[in-house]
Amino acid sequence: MSETILITGGAGFIGRFVAKQLLARGDHVRILDNLIEQVHGDASATSIDPAVEFVAGDVRDSGKLARVLQGVDKVVHLAAEVGVGQSMYAIDRYVSVNDLGTATLFQALLDNPVKRVVVASSMSVYGEGLYRDSDGKLHEDVMRQPRVDTQASWDPLGPDGKPMEPVPTPEWKRPALASVYAITKFVQERLTLTLAPAYGMEGVALRLWNAYGPGQALSNPYTGVLAIFASRLHNGKAPVIFEDGQQRRDFIHVEDVARAFLLALDHPKAAGGVFNIGSGEDRSVNDVATLLAEAMGRPDLKPELAGKTRAGDIRHCIPDIDKAIEDLGFEPLCDFREGLAELAEWVAGQTAQDRVHEARQELEARGLVA
Repeated sequence: MSETILITGGAGFIGRFVAKQLLARGDHVRILDNLIEQVHGDASATSIDPAVEFVAGDVRDSGKLARVLQGVDKVVHLAAEVGVGQSMYAIDRYVSVNDLGTATLFQALLDNPVKRVVVASSMSVYGEGLYRDSDGKLHEDVMRQPRVDTQASWDPLGPDGKPMEPVPTPEWKRPALASVYAITKFVQERLTLTLAPAYGMEGVALRLWNAYGPGQALSNPYTGVLAIFASRLHNGKAPVIFEDGQQRRDFIHVEDVARAFLLALDHPKAAGGVFNIGSGEDRSVNDVATLLAEAMGRPDLKPELAGKTRAGDIRHCIPDIDKAIEDLGFEPLCDFREGLAELAEWVAGQTAQDRVHEARQELEARGLVA
């Protein structure tokens, strides 16, 4: 039986793919989005699927929320400011949109309850992921120390002074909130999982890894790393990587992310749960930049290593996705190289403003790069 699903922030990258899959199965989709310039450029509501019911508005507008929640069965809460680096200086903006926005949503839900709310959380809540030292012992509270000289290891060190090995991070690992963005995502998560059951609803949190695919905001220097690299390459410039490029990440295609949201909306075992959503395959950022350059026909543009760290960045964090596989039946389907080829083909037809340099200048001026 079809349902009415509200997607806050639904005109964004992930929201559009979630909407597409919901429409394909026969649901009615309503989107609330304020189309901010940093994410959407000069786009208007005309770029949104006409089959979607689009409402322009801010998630902090209680009156607008009361209207868009009428007749809604379930909510996908994606509305958020996104960007670790920017969050470290646009503090009030990130806390307001992400946390006040979530609080305002739930205030409105008290009078307009739904069956289930699925919130987009983030891998950033873990800080550094889980590590194993040379003796095989696991460490979940790893904190990197500032490098005292250029010969020091970029990696966290174990008790014996040797670099530790990153291992897949499960949901039970304690949060280590290293940025304002991470703090706000954890608050969004906890508000959802605390308030939903208190008022007869169900809450689910998906901790997303690095989503990529066609449709990302190429001109937003604080978006996903693959979109940032693609923007640079599209403009004939080499990708810039902080540190030494050997930090490891998991990249998941946006179609797989959207499938995870549909499972989280429907599966009985999802209620009250927190789930890691990634591809299950990790790569170094340097390898990813090299593969993307090849996919875009620019293998000559080798990554430039900045040799510096941004405040709030982590070294390694890769997901253990067993819980999502076992409880939700989640299965990542998209091959990474095929996904890069698809992204490259889409980027070739786009116009992208490379704003990476100005974003880095902003961070350096505030002492957030060292």
